Amino acid sequence: MKIQKISMSRRDILMGLAAGTILPVAGCAQNDALGRSQLQLVSENQIMALSQQAWQDALQRERILRDPGYNRRLQRVGANMVRATGMTGLDWEFVVIDSDQVNAWVLPNGKVAFYRGILDIMEEDAHIATVMGHEMGHVAARHSAERASQQRASQIGMQIAGALLQQQGVDFNQDMAAALGAGVTYGIIMPYSRQHEFEADRLGVDYMVSGGYAPHYATDFWLAMSTRHQNAGFEFLSTHPSDEARLDAMRAHIAARGYS
Repeated sequence: MKIQKISMSRRDILMGLAAGTILPVAGCAQNDALGRSQLQLVSENQIMALSQQAWQDALQRERILRDPGYNRRLQRVGANMVRATGMTGLDWEFVVIDSDQVNAWVLPNGKVAFYRGILDIMEEDAHIATVMGHEMGHVAARHSAERASQQRASQIGMQIAGALLQQQGVDFNQDMAAALGAGVTYGIIMPYSRQHEFEADRLGVDYMVSGGYAPHYATDFWLAMSTRHQNAGFEFLSTHPSDEARLDAMRAHIAARGYS
């Protein structure tokens, strides 16, 4: 087999990096929850080990709320949502952090934290299920592993670009590296972050419905959350979609699924 040499101009290399078309060829894995393939440069064992360490650090750093009322509510919804997702193989754990922050997060190993501040504004269990479903959607979608892989791929791509440019007598200086880095960040990593949020929203609504919660509570909750802050800057430079885009996509998904 004859190997054909491919020649790329300096302009082609620069444009390719900014657009994300010059990246290393790597193995991909199919994700059935998403119906698409994912870049996989980070192993499941690595992600789980990092998740466990992060969980232990959080438990030591944060003040855990032992109030029975808060915990019963979170445990009740959490157990129901685990059944709804079918991800019963993970060692799920739910804790309430004693803080006014309006926040919640999940780790890929099934460790979930809700802050007291967000539980205080959730009038219905379905509101907890909304956020819980979204967070569990990130787990099912393996978004942490994908984003870690994207970061690693972009670093490798930068190294390849530097080598190609130097072969053509171009000095790959710090200014050029910074410019390419911005192209990779805004061209690949941030759009994928917004895609991940949309995917987690869709999966979250599906899990809610499977758990017996009405989907309109999801749009009601995110609409209420949108009134608590103003989006700063352009969506192009954001890791999250705008409130309007998120709600529009969620309503479209609910309508397409025929949920009532």
